Amino acid sequence: MKVGEEAMPAARGERPGGTRAVLIVLSDIVAHPDSAVGEIAERTGLPQSQVSTAVARLREAGSVVTAPDPGDRRRSLVRRADETSERVAEVRATSIDAALTTALDGPEHLAEVTAALEILVRHLSPASVVHLRSG
Repeated sequence: MKVGEEAMPAARGERPGGTRAVLIVLSDIVAHPDSAVGEIAERTGLPQSQVSTAVARLREAGSVVTAPDPGDRRRSLVRRADETSERVAEVRATSIDAALTTALDGPEHLAEVTAALEILVRHLSPASVVHLRSG
């Protein structure tokens, strides 16, 4: 997670708040679309206020959308946006090689670690990654 945070390009006008929480919340939203903030907080183990802040940041970036819950109009449901926002495209286009090289104290094992990460990505669902982070 720390390597991913280090690789994230800085957002224009980025608000204070943890990148890690935003990544955890987004992973949960992808795995559990149409969830309320309280449900996300319960699954991730993050405080509800931190989840609300992360959802607000993701909404501002165009990564998620919210809609009133048809069963309870007092709360909103969160889901990933249908369209890819500029911010998501920027993050997806960013390489983690520099952050990995720093974490590995040099490029000697970069190819091996990158290959191992690609295997993990193929075999882990977003829900299992969230479970590992919050467990």
